[in-house]
Amino acid sequence: MRHKPKSADPLNADSAGVDQSTKSVVILISGRGSNLQAILHAHLPCRVAAVISNLADAEGLNIARAHDIPAIVISHGNFINRAAFDAALAKEIDLHRPDLVVLAGFMRILTPEFVARYRGRLINIHPSLLPAYSGLDTHQRALADGVKIHGCTAHYVTDNLDHGPIIIQAAVTVLKDDTPASLAARVLQEEHRIYPQVIRWLCTGRVALGMDGRVKFNLLEQPAPALISPMLE
Repeated sequence: MRHKPKSADPLNADSAGVDQSTKSVVILISGRGSNLQAILHAHLPCRVAAVISNLADAEGLNIARAHDIPAIVISHGNFINRAAFDAALAKEIDLHRPDLVVLAGFMRILTPEFVARYRGRLINIHPSLLPAYSGLDTHQRALADGVKIHGCTAHYVTDNLDHGPIIIQAAVTVLKDDTPASLAARVLQEEHRIYPQVIRWLCTGRVALGMDGRVKFNLLEQPAPALISPMLE
């Protein structure tokens, strides 16, 4: 299922006059598309070639359509297994020749073959400070454990789920009256800040995945202050 763009847009791969040296990005979603929205609002130096979802009712598809970006559905329920779905997904992705494949709330576990196909070009945003709390229900688990600092992580995807090389992390203080919903909302705000930054870095050559599997940074500085919670007296 495809949605064809209606008019020229600098974020659209089909736009006339787009600099062919501009990096191309395909974004995979399964839900409301809040990170997709943040990426589009960041005016990044790349073009979003397509947004693909495994669910036809994903709200994020409407965000893509509103920006005249091809919105494509490849329903995982139409395939006999993960390998067949991933093969169809890869075939569609490759039609758009992306420099970067961005998982933005894509709720499917990808096969090792798929991950290897896009090594160094496949990234994800996860709602925890990895390697802590991989998988689902991260905020509930963090609160149950009584952690004082929680956050989110953008990382390269490997076949070790949620344990790929870390690019950037953002931390928030866990408040005494936090619920999973309130904590999730604050973490999501940080996701919206760091994920567009990661894409900007990748599209401008500031970050890359080395042959040794480690993240390579080009002229990026790290702040010195520590985040301590509760604060020291």
